Amino acid sequence: MQSRYPLFALISIIGIIIDQLTKIYIDRSMQLFDSIPVMENFFHITYVRNRGAAFSFLSNASWRLPFFITVSIIAALVILIAFRKLRDDQKLGQISLAMIFSGAVGNLIDRVRLGEVIDFLDVHWYRHHWPAFNVADSLICVGVFLLAIDMILEEKRQKRPLK
Repeated sequence: MQSRYPLFALISIIGIIIDQLTKIYIDRSMQLFDSIPVMENFFHITYVRNRGAAFSFLSNASWRLPFFITVSIIAALVILIAFRKLRDDQKLGQISLAMIFSGAVGNLIDRVRLGEVIDFLDVHWYRHHWPAFNVADSLICVGVFLLAIDMILEEKRQKRPLK
């Protein structure tokens, strides 16, 4: 086994566990639509459920659940294939793909288990709210950002003249 696979597994497992534990905690300790101010007019813990994707996309489509489950499974498989193609020295790429994978699987678990995703991180400026999100969404966003950085660095490495 190459050294990058344990790193991928560790990040993925930790990400999925943290995502699921936070969602279970929110579900068991709050009522739907309850909101706890953390930083007034900026950040609340607000329990909502999202039947769709980002910004509640397709939340009312009758075929949404099989669609999102299928897309999540395909995305996870594509991530695994992309990971296999990375070189051992591409640590940032490995970390980013593990984060994206764990976020995709975390939300997939919700969709299979509940038919929707639990969201609770509510960032806003007074009454102007960003759609609520969760740990899995955060892992995906940070992972995509790190992957973009890795791609830029990789392009620079490829352009570097050989010594």
